[in-house]
Amino acid sequence: QVHLVESGGGTVQPGGSLRLSCVFSGLFFDRHIMSWYRQAPGKERELVAVIRSPDNGITDYAADVKGRFTISRDNAKNTVYLQMFSLKSEDTAVYYCNAVNYFGGPNYWGQGTQVTVSA
Repeated sequence: QVHLVESGGGTVQPGGSLRLSCVFSGLFFDRHIMSWYRQAPGKERELVAVIRSPDNGITDYAADVKGRFTISRDNAKNTVYLQMFSLKSEDTAVYYCNAVNYFGGPNYWGQGTQVTVSA
């Protein structure tokens, strides 16, 4: 069983920065593909960024965050991060951490952390 806990959300002005963290509890963190998703009010949940460990940390980003957000992982700390720069009002959403075993299995979700970008 995997348990995910996000932290680091908050309110920031446009152009500001935040770093989200997601702590993974369970076995074999380094075998899990870790992702960040977000869901804005009235919208569907969307993929923001993904990082793969078995593939040497290959990353991928949604087009509208590429160049502004950076996903990273620390396998020694069982933690994945999302560093967000140049935040815009449209980045306002609940951000969720997701884990799925590289060799297959269920998706696991955290409880989410609110990010609000407002002047």
